[in-house]
Amino acid sequence: MPELPEVETTRRGIEPHIEGRMITALTVRQPKLRWPVPEQLSEWVTGARIHSVTRRGKYLLINLPGGSVMIHLGMSGSLYMVSSDQPAGYHDHVDLVLDSGMALRLTDPRRFGSVLWQPAGQQHLLLEALGPEPLSSDFTAAYLQQRCAGRKQAIKPFIMNSQVVVGVGNIYANEALFGAGIHPKRAAGNISAERLTRLVEEIRIVLARAIEQGGTTLKDFVGGDGKPGYFKQQLNVYGRGGEPCHHCKSTLKEIRLGQRSTVYCPECQR
Repeated sequence: MPELPEVETTRRGIEPHIEGRMITALTVRQPKLRWPVPEQLSEWVTGARIHSVTRRGKYLLINLPGGSVMIHLGMSGSLYMVSSDQPAGYHDHVDLVLDSGMALRLTDPRRFGSVLWQPAGQQHLLLEALGPEPLSSDFTAAYLQQRCAGRKQAIKPFIMNSQVVVGVGNIYANEALFGAGIHPKRAAGNISAERLTRLVEEIRIVLARAIEQGGTTLKDFVGGDGKPGYFKQQLNVYGRGGEPCHHCKSTLKEIRLGQRSTVYCPECQR
């Protein structure tokens, strides 16, 4: 599933091609995505000029004078820039046609993505409960300490909760906890302030590095330029269960935690 670094990579990839452009048409070939594409979306966007492309959590926001087109890539979605007359494939569901002769095309084999609308001056229901952005000044050690206080839930699923902090998906939670030396099953409320400070730092480091490398390609993900991400080459623990730890050479353990694959070093993480 594309996570924050993959979505941010996509945002950066498409931004130069669509910012400042006018939308001349919206083509919806398959409206039945995770949520139905709004029937009036074409009316709302056609003729509008794109003034910016931003991201909130894993949602891309194409911002227009009257509101924002909200795009979620789901489990297998990708956005590509294509010529507006390029024939669509079977999984090419939505085109945002631009005055440049190009189109922003959503390809989504599993159809778990979405294309929604957020009117100007309003916040969509799906964005209301989201926690702070992990790379913003709102995500601090003091904030995480306050949220962890008294919590018995294991720290890994806790930091993967988008209401606590957005975008710390499974890959990056594994990597950040390894970097901070924290066992993924340790109760969130039983971690010292010093170690939570280190965890905040590691979350920032891991996500920033992944964005620099264009995300992590494991199966389906490619960026807005059609290229895969290369952060997989830097993974310390994720996907390496049974292999030696890069730091201490102990065998990495793999378990299921919160229904997600979890890999850790029994010596480096406590």
